[in-house]
Amino acid sequence: MPVLSDDSNSSARLSADNAEAERRLREAEDRLREAVDELHRRQRTAACGDSPPCDHADDSCVANAIGNLCQSFLLSYGVRVGIGILLRGFKLARRKSYSSLLDLKQLVSEKDLIVREEACRIGLLFGGFTGSYHAIRSLLRNCRKKETPMNAILAGSIAGLSILALDDSNQRRTLALYLLARVAQCAYNSAKSKNKFHLWGSHWRHGDSLHFSLACAQVMYAFVMRPESLPKSYKDFIQKTGPVAAPVYKAVKENCRGGPVDVAAISAYINSQRRSNNVKLGEFPSIIPCSVIHPDTNSCLAHNAKAASATFRKTFPLYFSLTFVPFVVLYLQKFMDTPARGCWLAVKGAVQSTSFLSAFVGSFLAVICLHRKIALTDHKLVYWVAGALSGLSILLEKKTRRSELALYVLPRAGESWWNILVNRHLLPDVKNAEVVLFCACMGGIMYYLEHEPDTMAPFLRGLIRRFLTSRISNPGPSSSLTASYAYLHKFEATNKPKVQDNQQVGTRTSKQYNLESIPGL
Repeated sequence: MPVLSDDSNSSARLSADNAEAERRLREAEDRLREAVDELHRRQRTAACGDSPPCDHADDSCVANAIGNLCQSFLLSYGVRVGIGILLRGFKLARRKSYSSLLDLKQLVSEKDLIVREEACRIGLLFGGFTGSYHAIRSLLRNCRKKETPMNAILAGSIAGLSILALDDSNQRRTLALYLLARVAQCAYNSAKSKNKFHLWGSHWRHGDSLHFSLACAQVMYAFVMRPESLPKSYKDFIQKTGPVAAPVYKAVKENCRGGPVDVAAISAYINSQRRSNNVKLGEFPSIIPCSVIHPDTNSCLAHNAKAASATFRKTFPLYFSLTFVPFVVLYLQKFMDTPARGCWLAVKGAVQSTSFLSAFVGSFLAVICLHRKIALTDHKLVYWVAGALSGLSILLEKKTRRSELALYVLPRAGESWWNILVNRHLLPDVKNAEVVLFCACMGGIMYYLEHEPDTMAPFLRGLIRRFLTSRISNPGPSSSLTASYAYLHKFEATNKPKVQDNQQVGTRTSKQYNLESIPGL
């Protein structure tokens, strides 16, 4: 047994080392590509004298802008439609109607798959921004006869008007607040790298988890006590994911505020869940009991376990679609090279993310039930604490995804704060303020992308560059760049070592992934 344990530990360490080596290689590829592009940019600048050249040496500025607009539109449209089709397929499979998966009328019909308008709007958002950014950037470069950071800021800000493609102000506000969080992240990383400013405890490895937990506290508090402050789509997602009915949440809210409880609605809900209604509830109870929260069972533990299991079944198709479809559409060549590995990584990531969300739901309900076991009165801060404690379930997620999830939930919490302060007349309700905020944030994002890319999260940096460098025909490099690109392609074509269960392969892997051995790095 000790020998088997040592072998398994050695194999696990070897697998982890190889995964880390692959990550370092991908980062080296990105840095090498950026270095080559910067070298070519400087060569063209020296050749053109005072007039800065465009990055698209083989095409006109108009053709480059139109090409990027069309390609970004098709990519984003394909991602949204692909997610919709895959979710529709999961829905048909859950009904055990497997033959319907081959019937295009049921799989992609307009009646059951209503994503065309939303997909077009998302395509116009991404395509419009990409095309207009390239066009405005070229115009500023030619008019000002110089390339400065102000060009990127102005081009990004003006191109940000593409947010008007979305007709829902709640969606625009969410995107604006998300970008505001990203700009703040870049600004903080920039100041920290220059030793100008840093927060105490910023090097703590679980800071992203704490960030996520605090954001979840505000979101769950708003969901129970201030549901009108959350976007309707996000509120509906939380309601469908959790097992507690809407009349119960409404009763909890009214009870915490000291108002009367709708006893008729609660009785109707309890009768719909079980045959007899033995719960005695007045209009002004001290607390909504567990028998109302989960009337189908008397065991809180059984209810929480059932809720977590149901959440897993309901959200796995969504997470798998969000993981699989963007990877296939945005990185089709990588998927075609290793389709089995791509599918396995998508399934693995979806299982891990779904497990995190299931644990979140179960722990949130557990805190609420525990409070009812030890307290006689309810308080609205209980749901803030429950959201904070359940947010710690993010520790089940991969480390690389925790900060992304934290920055995803933060705009929801910020939007809730925004709406609450507006309702209390502490902030003015400015029409289209989210559009102005989005444009300003896009200017900042493009500045950091062009001039301080290391301050941006790798996921966001890679995603934006994937759209900004899109081309319909994907033309090859110009003749003046052939030598450098040949070196880059040769570097990318290097075969990655396969994982084997012996130490010699691990040693060879470390040598092959040694970044210092790559010329020019």
